[in-house]
Amino acid sequence: MKKLATLLLAFWALLGGDVYSQRALGNRTVKLFDADTIRFREGTKDAGEVIRLAEGRMLLKRIKLPTYQKDVQVRLNVELQSAGDAWDKSGSLFVVPKASLVHFLTIARQGDTFPSIPDNQYPGIVASGGYQPVVELMRFMTPFGVGHYSHSKQKPVYIPRYADKVEWQQDVTDRLSLLQGDVYVGVWIDTWTDAGYKLSAQLHFSETRAKHFPLVKSRVLPLTNTVAYGFGQRLPDFFATRNLEVPFRLPSVAKNARLIYIVTGHGGHSGGDEFTPQENILRINGQQIYRFTPWRDDCASFRRFNPTSGVWLRSDTATYIGADGKRASKVIEERIASSDLSRSNWCPGSDVQPVVIPLPHLQAGNHVFSVSIPNAQPATDGKMNHWLVSAYLYWEE
Repeated sequence: MKKLATLLLAFWALLGGDVYSQRALGNRTVKLFDADTIRFREGTKDAGEVIRLAEGRMLLKRIKLPTYQKDVQVRLNVELQSAGDAWDKSGSLFVVPKASLVHFLTIARQGDTFPSIPDNQYPGIVASGGYQPVVELMRFMTPFGVGHYSHSKQKPVYIPRYADKVEWQQDVTDRLSLLQGDVYVGVWIDTWTDAGYKLSAQLHFSETRAKHFPLVKSRVLPLTNTVAYGFGQRLPDFFATRNLEVPFRLPSVAKNARLIYIVTGHGGHSGGDEFTPQENILRINGQQIYRFTPWRDDCASFRRFNPTSGVWLRSDTATYIGADGKRASKVIEERIASSDLSRSNWCPGSDVQPVVIPLPHLQAGNHVFSVSIPNAQPATDGKMNHWLVSAYLYWEE
C-alpha cells in the first residue's frame, strides 16, 4: 500500500501537480536557552557556550539557524520562572544584526565602544558607523515571583492556584532575514538580585509543504533601541525633554515597507509614567504616521503569575445572595494587588505585542523617523521615569 502511494505521488508530479515532499519539509526547532539563569553577580565571567555579560544580567549565545528557500513561518516560544527574584522586571530577547561590526560581545571582549553620535549622553540607541542596535524578538515583563514562590497559600479566591511558570509565544517571521546562518541571540533581564530568573527559549521554523511557494526575500533595518542593556548605557529618560530622531535610507528595491514599534513606559511610583497613560506620536519626515496611547487595563487577569505581589485592601459595597436565598449588601474589604494595576503597555507577567504600521507610500531615499511622547515625565528626585522603545523597518525585495 505504501509503495502504491509513492507511485501515485510520483505520477502526480509528472503531471505538474502540487506534490508534498516529506524530504523537503523543513520543520525545525532550535533551542536558544534551556533553563539558563539570568542574575546579577559581580565578576561574572563570559566564558562558555552561554556567554554571560553585564554582570550576568545578559546571556548571549551563538546559534546556527537553518536557511530556507521556500515560504516559512517562524515562532518564538519563551518560558520563565523566578529563581528567587520576587519583583517584576523588564526583559528583552534579541538578535544581533550581522551587519553590526560593534556589538555587546566586541565591547566586552575587545574594548570597543558605541560609536559617537551628536548627543553622546545616550550611547547605543541608534545606528552609527559600524554599529546597529540589536533587534528585539520579544519584549517581556517578569511577574512577581512565579515558580519560586508559587507554593504560597496567600492567594485570592478567584484563582485555583499560582502558576508554576509563565509562557509566551510570538510570530517573528518578519525577522527571518536576521535569523539565518550563524547569529548571536541574547536575553537581558533588569534584575539586581543574585537569584534572578530561569529562562528557556526556542525558535520553531515551519516550512510550507507546497513546492510552488518560494521564500519572499525581505530585509530588516534596525532604527532604534533605547533599552539600557548595560555597557555604559543610560536610563532613557530623554523623552521628557526632546523627541527621538533617527535618519535612515530606504533602498530603491524596497516594497511593502512597514514600521514595527515596541514600547513600554516605566517609573514605578504613583503618578509615574508606568501608571499614567502617555500618548506616543510617530512621524516620518515630520508627517504623522501613527498616534496612540500604549496602555493595558487587563493586568488583573495575570494574578495567577504573581504570588509575591504587594497587596492592599480596598473597601467596596458588595451585593450577594445570603443563606436565606435573599439578596443583601454590605461593605467588605477586597484585596487589590500591585500586579492588578493598569500600566503603560504591559502587565507583570505579560509579553509586549509590537505595533505594525504599513508604509505603502514611502518612497526610496533618505528619511527621518521620530518618536514624540509629549507628556513624558523627567526622572528626577528618585522617580525613574523612562520609556523603552525599539523600532525597525521591514520590506520585501
